[in-house]
Amino acid sequence: MDEGVARVRDALQSGRLAAALRVQSTALRAVGEFMHEEGFVQLMPVVVSPLTDPLCHSVYEAKVSYAGQELELTKSMIMHKQIAVSSPHLPKIYIVSPNVRLEKEHLRESGRHLIEFSQVDIEVRGAGKGEFMGLMERLLRSVIAEVKREREADLGLLGRRLEVPEAPFPRFESSEARKRHGEGFEAVLSETVPTPFWVMDHKREFYDREDPERKGYYHNYDLFYPEGFGEALSGGERDWEYEVLKRKIAERGQREESFAPYMEMARKGWLVPSAGGGFGVERLVRYLTGIKRIGDVTPFAKIPGERFTL
Repeated sequence: MDEGVARVRDALQSGRLAAALRVQSTALRAVGEFMHEEGFVQLMPVVVSPLTDPLCHSVYEAKVSYAGQELELTKSMIMHKQIAVSSPHLPKIYIVSPNVRLEKEHLRESGRHLIEFSQVDIEVRGAGKGEFMGLMERLLRSVIAEVKREREADLGLLGRRLEVPEAPFPRFESSEARKRHGEGFEAVLSETVPTPFWVMDHKREFYDREDPERKGYYHNYDLFYPEGFGEALSGGERDWEYEVLKRKIAERGQREESFAPYMEMARKGWLVPSAGGGFGVERLVRYLTGIKRIGDVTPFAKIPGERFTL
């Protein structure tokens, strides 16, 4: 039997994987219930499109040709989310979206990267970062509380003890954290801060809102898990004005044509201010269960640099 097939079969026979998947089921149900209570509308995911997230780090491209068109597999639905909330009838949306990011091989041992994963993607029309960060704190607290309540036996099997964190979560400015801890400050904070926490102000993708009065300061945020589990959520307020977006695309050495339909909507003034973010489902399950290797919380994991059987 192929080694990869045997590994998948052994994982599926494992009580630990089944416990992790039951935790995942409860967590996803809790997310859906929270979103419903908060008045969110669920959209279905976009899997292939001429338009997807450029990302702020290099990955291998994942493209397909169809009927004379070149389509990309979705890296995230960021621009689709912005377009959707431009409707006054859809002010709050979320999607459980499959993402494909063909990460480079050096991330094989990170413990938290997959080349295909599911992301809960959220966007709120007219929101600022404080409002959105508060929403995510309530969401995470709600999910942890429900997993604790419903999956006590599974958490016990996994040797995991969860506590619902107090809110608001600690907040750090990236510039100050970098000065204190060096370039690896995110990993240092994740190992030492005993609760989920935020890191704010990253220079990233062109759509993250830059402060108009403080050039180089970005109204964005990442949520991190403690215990060394690392990044949980990435998000920010969005720029929406055509000239601002055009300038920032040029500054990053990108081509406006790569984002043509999105930029056309911006040029016509159809985009609106919003804030949002996305968190990986498998990374959430990894934290909830205390399982360090992300490949151990899903039966058909695709780790960067590994050979895939199924």
